[in-house]
Amino acid sequence: MTSAILPTYARYQLAFDRGEGAWLYATNGDKYLDFGGGIAVASLGYNHPHLVRALKDQADKLWHTSNLFQIPLGETFARRLTEATFADFVFFTNSGAEALELTIKMARKWNAANGAPDRFHMITFEGAFHGRTLATIAAGGNAKYLDGFGAPTPGFDQVPFGDLKAVEAAIGPRTGAILVEPIQGEGGIRVGSHEFIRGLRALCDEHKLLLCFDEVQCGMGRTGKLFAYELYGVAPDILASAKGIGGGFPLGAVLSTAEAGKGMGLGTHGTTYGGNPLAMACGNAVLDVLLAPGFLDDVAKKGLVLRQSLAGLAAEHPDVVAEIRGEGLMQGLRLRVPNADFAAAARVEKIIVIPAADNVARILPPLIVSEDEIREGVRRLGAACRPFEIPAAREARQGADT
Repeated sequence: MTSAILPTYARYQLAFDRGEGAWLYATNGDKYLDFGGGIAVASLGYNHPHLVRALKDQADKLWHTSNLFQIPLGETFARRLTEATFADFVFFTNSGAEALELTIKMARKWNAANGAPDRFHMITFEGAFHGRTLATIAAGGNAKYLDGFGAPTPGFDQVPFGDLKAVEAAIGPRTGAILVEPIQGEGGIRVGSHEFIRGLRALCDEHKLLLCFDEVQCGMGRTGKLFAYELYGVAPDILASAKGIGGGFPLGAVLSTAEAGKGMGLGTHGTTYGGNPLAMACGNAVLDVLLAPGFLDDVAKKGLVLRQSLAGLAAEHPDVVAEIRGEGLMQGLRLRVPNADFAAAARVEKIIVIPAADNVARILPPLIVSEDEIREGVRRLGAACRPFEIPAAREARQGADT
């Protein structure tokens, strides 16, 4: 079939027409265990009754009114997010890239409001991914995403991820903020250390900079906390969220302190669709589940089961798996074989994983995945490892087992 869709994706020859829990059903009837979650989007899996009911109920009432009018569901959702986090204000967007655009604008506007409009530079990090707009590809700094789009948007100074000395050296008179993913997703599930993240907070406090977190992929329960910053014992000034916040409905959000948001007055930013009633119904429904007693504790517990099971996988298949990385239900396998080939082998075993940088296969199952499904998934990943093993090593291990 010749597609009329702009050819920016190398799509797999696979399509799905329904899902249930942590499972996807292909158009040919095959059943796949989803360890990709639509790239950390399907936080509640597929066909979750509470989320579906919230969407259907709101669809029968009102889809869109515009932000010229009050949207009560948005007021409720924003208040719940601020009560559960460090933030005083929330702005709703349609996507993660839009949330990062506002994060960048908010940081620049804060410096301007403080009488320092020249302090519009942000320190960002190698391996980061912040979106596909002109500003966010400049923030990410990946050459393949920048190529052909003219001079990069100015104002971003990149340093190695995890290197506090490089951050301190990069702070200059034009620096106004630091933007970081506490856990890099597209970059290969690279987890910022406690020393590094806390050190960024200390540098921002010392130099009067804003600390901005991109938690588009690692937030909304993915690590066993509502947001990953809670793992570090420090809070950002601005946080961008998306992906899992809508459980599959397009939704993003920017959370900020009152101080960080003080430059964003009337007319400084806007959106046509952001915060519409359908999105707010879905966001509230996702939050209902995530904030239910014991839910996030259970995610953390399942994250340990996943981590331990993957450690066993790595021990059993050292020719294939070099390292396990991650937190909670955001794990990565750094591989000794091409990650795209491994993901294809996993699909043969009817399990989905997502390639990332640094030759990593991301494992991002829905937060509602069961422990039995985790173990079944790791069993299937083990089967996907076997075609890549060095035969002599495999035979030696089999002999040792007998």
